[in-house]
Amino acid sequence: MTIFGPLGLSFAPAVRRSKTLYKKVGLKYDDLIVEERPDVERAVGRLTTREIYDRSYRFKRASQCSVLHEELPKDQWTKPSEDVRYLTPHILDVVKEDAERQAWDTMAVQRK
Repeated sequence: MTIFGPLGLSFAPAVRRSKTLYKKVGLKYDDLIVEERPDVERAVGRLTTREIYDRSYRFKRASQCSVLHEELPKDQWTKPSEDVRYLTPHILDVVKEDAERQAWDTMAVQRK
C-alpha cells in the first residue's frame, strides 16, 4: 500500500489509523472527500466564497501540521458540533441533477 495517490500524498492512511485524526489537524469530515470526481468538482464550485476560503485555510493548516509532525492545540481541534457536512448536500444535489438529466435525455437524433 502506498501513501501516494494520483496527485501526491494522501490523508487516507492517517485517517485509517485514527478515525479522529482529521479533527486533531482542524479538518472537517467533508474535507476528506476526493475532489477528482466530476460530481465533487461541481459541488465544490457551488460553495460560497466563505466556505471555499475556510476549506483552503483548513487544508493549509493541516498540511502545516503534517510537515511539522504535530497536532493542533486541543482548543483548536474540530469540535463535533462544528463538524457539519457542508459539501455532501451539494454532492447529493449534483447526483440527483445528473440522474434527472439522464432520465429526461431520451431523445435520439435520427438522420432523414
